[in-house]
Amino acid sequence: MADASPVDNYLARLKADQREALQRLRLQLRRLLPGAVETISYGMPAFKVGDRAVVWFAGWKAHCSVYPLTDTFLAAHADALQGYRRTRGSLHFSADAPLSEALVEDLVRARLADLEHEERGGG
Repeated sequence: MADASPVDNYLARLKADQREALQRLRLQLRRLLPGAVETISYGMPAFKVGDRAVVWFAGWKAHCSVYPLTDTFLAAHADALQGYRRTRGSLHFSADAPLSEALVEDLVRARLADLEHEERGGG
């Protein structure tokens, strides 16, 4: 795996079901963020646009996670998020209960809007 990317190396260390779930998420994020660069940030795979990370994802002992999860996104998608565990900044899912493509698309769209708002000085 000498020519594997850092993200490939990260995924290779996970259990097969997590690796498959996160690879599906990774491919969807590539489609949604065609100009983004894959990297490792805070020890997790991330997609960056310019110098800003848009979204991170990770495999943990008992779940997978996607970051960041904002209060605004939580409020706007409360019904769609029913049944998923979460922390203040992350949404947890498993290979058996992956995130829907529509939810991931909404998450990315909201994150891009947040970053654009910050760039315009909206804080």
